[in-house]
Amino acid sequence: MTDFLLVAWVSALIEIRRVGWMFGFGRRWEAGEKLRLLFAGYNGTRNTGSDVRVQEMLRQVRHVLAAGNCDFSVMTQDFNRSRGYFAGTRQVHLPDVFPPFLFREVRQNHGVIACEGSMFKSKFANALTTMMIGSLGLAAAENKLSLAYGGEAGHMDPLIQDMCARYVHDSLVITRNVESQNLLRKLGIPTELGTDTAWTFEPHPPEYARKTLREAGWDEKTPILVLCPIHPFVWPVKASIAKYIARVTTGAHKESQYRTVYFHQSGADVDAKYRRYVSAFGKAAAAFRERHRVFPILVAMERLDARACRSMQEFLPGAPVFTSDDYDMFQLVSILRVGSYMVSSRYHGIVTSMPSLVASAGVTMDERIRNLMRERGHEHLFLTVDDSDLEPKLLQMMEALVREADSFREGIGRTVVRNLKVMARMGTLLEDTVRRTYPEFPLRSGVLSWEEYLPPLSKTLRDLAERYDTSTIAQHSVAGSASR
Repeated sequence: MTDFLLVAWVSALIEIRRVGWMFGFGRRWEAGEKLRLLFAGYNGTRNTGSDVRVQEMLRQVRHVLAAGNCDFSVMTQDFNRSRGYFAGTRQVHLPDVFPPFLFREVRQNHGVIACEGSMFKSKFANALTTMMIGSLGLAAAENKLSLAYGGEAGHMDPLIQDMCARYVHDSLVITRNVESQNLLRKLGIPTELGTDTAWTFEPHPPEYARKTLREAGWDEKTPILVLCPIHPFVWPVKASIAKYIARVTTGAHKESQYRTVYFHQSGADVDAKYRRYVSAFGKAAAAFRERHRVFPILVAMERLDARACRSMQEFLPGAPVFTSDDYDMFQLVSILRVGSYMVSSRYHGIVTSMPSLVASAGVTMDERIRNLMRERGHEHLFLTVDDSDLEPKLLQMMEALVREADSFREGIGRTVVRNLKVMARMGTLLEDTVRRTYPEFPLRSGVLSWEEYLPPLSKTLRDLAERYDTSTIAQHSVAGSASR
């Protein structure tokens, strides 16, 4: 019922905006103004993946459209947790009860770029997907730029799917995989194939990570095994007025409360599934450490993952824990990249480690890691969090990481460069969308190389591009830029 009320509220606001636009209310961008864009996403919670994505999205869009022509705002749920992020961008507070905020904030901008990776799915929270749809729908209602950038679609509850089909059909969705593109096309939503935007991220240099790891007990010689566990069974988060009232009046549901009226899944069944997952993950890692000389570290890519990391310390005594609460995205990704091997249930744990060719495998709760491994040609390097034989299969998979590390790293390097090229193509799609929406906006002209559609690349990425920029990869290069 709460989801229905939220969807109805946001849908009504979109319809009000649409009617108002038809009667001459509202205004679009005019020549000579800075283009004001609102980046709608899930930031300010110390979710490293979400923050890295938006950081690079802002850098790319600012580079392609020229900083002097634009003025950007990005949503945050907590200014303290996003302090020092998103340089040159105004941060605006996204409240838990967000419809009035969207109604006001979208109107103050000339367009919306939706940022969240898990953009159209019910796996995590229908409220989050409703917010994404609402942001795009409110912009489209006034014929403003309405663009979803590097998003993903999965299973949606019927209520959310219907809302998506109704209010995103006037937007452009650049997906990060073919599977998402096919799903959205069935709903009549315009799509283009893109990728995630985290590929260009550059963390602190390796010297920072080595110093931090030495302080945690590393001897600088032993290969590092990076483990990124999660609690996969508390999703989706759902709004519940009844639970919130009980929480306030009796103190119930304290452990499952995510924030205000939003609550995680809980109960004996959830606890049992979590224990099986952590036990299997931890025992496999412990067995691997007995067979190989490695220094295991536990990394919480999101604040919520700290619980899983500490649970796994039961099986890996002495393994240090690095959490996104204590380390910002530049620090945490630096630590990931000095690893030799990785097993992660966090998609962006794998993505952000790939530029340094960390041999990685996944234990996935949804389609994101599965799709990435298939793209890499490593279909045998992922398992599911609820696999009944997770422990023996995971140990076998980790042995493969050691045995075939060189081969895996070749596939990883090629995938990174291929995605850089695809991300560059997203820059051309951004230009096209701006040109169609605001024909008088000053865009670059002439023939540009694919690198010109990316933010400035680090030496690490430039070296990878030089090594893996083969004719096969070149097929994904920027298409059509010479004709514009």
